[in-house]
Amino acid sequence: MVTQPRPDMTTESTSSPADGSEATGSALHRLAPRFAVGLVLAILVVSGLALFGDARQLGTALRGFDWWLAVPVLGLTLFNYALRFWKWEIYLRRLAVPRMPLLTSALIFLAGFSMSLTPGKVGELIKGVLVRRLTGTPVSRTTAIVAAERITDGLAMLALAGLGVAQFAYGRTLLAVAFAAALGVVLLLGRPRLLTAVLTRLEGLPLVGKVLEHAVAFLEASHALYQPRLLAGMIGIGVVSWAGECLAFFLVLRGLGIDGGWHLLLVATFVLTVSSVFGALSMLPGGLGVAEASVTGMLLLLVDDGSMTRSVAVAATLLIRFATLWFAVILGVVALGLLQRRMARGTAMTERHAPGGFEPVDGFDGKVGEAT
Repeated sequence: MVTQPRPDMTTESTSSPADGSEATGSALHRLAPRFAVGLVLAILVVSGLALFGDARQLGTALRGFDWWLAVPVLGLTLFNYALRFWKWEIYLRRLAVPRMPLLTSALIFLAGFSMSLTPGKVGELIKGVLVRRLTGTPVSRTTAIVAAERITDGLAMLALAGLGVAQFAYGRTLLAVAFAAALGVVLLLGRPRLLTAVLTRLEGLPLVGKVLEHAVAFLEASHALYQPRLLAGMIGIGVVSWAGECLAFFLVLRGLGIDGGWHLLLVATFVLTVSSVFGALSMLPGGLGVAEASVTGMLLLLVDDGSMTRSVAVAATLLIRFATLWFAVILGVVALGLLQRRMARGTAMTERHAPGGFEPVDGFDGKVGEAT
């Protein structure tokens, strides 16, 4: 237990329901400026794409899209989210986080998407704040889950990108560097004794001493999450889940009139995964700018079809980015709103019935430190 909690997202002291609600609101307030930066960057990126693709021709390309394909495209995106939620649940159980109602856990998982526009997706740490609010689990432990999700998803996308590396001579060096970096992180976090020893020796330093307890808890949790068998399973789930979005991109290209079978699917897989990796490495909000430029540029470079014009490439970029980024942000905002409303109702019911007891509301009892 931290004796002098700091007013940040990683504070791990237990609190009353009201304090927990205030902490969540405070965390969201601090993240708001970063989210706003992401929105401004998004407007600039979309404007730049429209100019590159010629706004009039871009409009023609979008009108010519087979819009009935939006249903399977978004369905495949939801398939990806469903498998990633499965990973989230497995990780929660691995760390013995007190069980929450499945709907509550799903809302927390989706709420993380609302912060996809923060730099490096650091806003996804809000999931740890929400879990602590409901179960009392220290944020430093659930932060390890968020990190494991990112790393295993990255390795899964690198595996999918590897399917096209031999055929498409694009970004091989950067992909190799990304793979080596991810592998290095996995090895360090899977066997954290070295890092723990280093941190312990540096305990007397001003900055290290304040975060040592959090860092050690993070490393201990990470050790449990990077065991070989579990790691392989999580990467396998990631490969299947992200393959769903690659198939969605293939459908987007077909809907824009691009002919092709397995080769086009391979191109779609390579382009989407490589651009996602590049966007993640950029640490920009949602990978904005880098991901869009990568998708558009690689489509023009790799798709050997007369129908692949600049306007069609931009249209494909906008459509797949909506399906894989903006759709997630919308779901996240809705989930976060629903979750805060449920939490507020649970707190209100707890206060109404105190001290003689309380009645759970929709799976919430309003208590921090107890599983519902």
